[in-house]
Amino acid sequence: MKISDVKDTNAQIIQQYQRNDNMRQNSDKQVSRASVPEEKVDLSTKARDIQQIKSALAKLPEIREEKVLDLKEAIEARTYNVSGEKIAGKMVGESLLDILA
Repeated sequence: MKISDVKDTNAQIIQQYQRNDNMRQNSDKQVSRASVPEEKVDLSTKARDIQQIKSALAKLPEIREEKVLDLKEAIEARTYNVSGEKIAGKMVGESLLDILA
């Protein structure tokens, strides 16, 4: 069986390598073409979801006025009590998060 007209074995090996490489590149292109549409669909769905979340967050007020008014009234009426244990717990919890992050 004759592979090519070249009698040099090194040249034959190089030619065979080049043919195999070309075949591998062509098959890689076919595989990547097949998977691209599926990826685009997933990405556009995620992008649309993120856009909807951003627009919903933009509609929310930055300051919750009713909460501020309730606290203000409680402070003025001297009924607002601050728990030292809750404050200390939050401080320790946030410190641990900062350390671990």
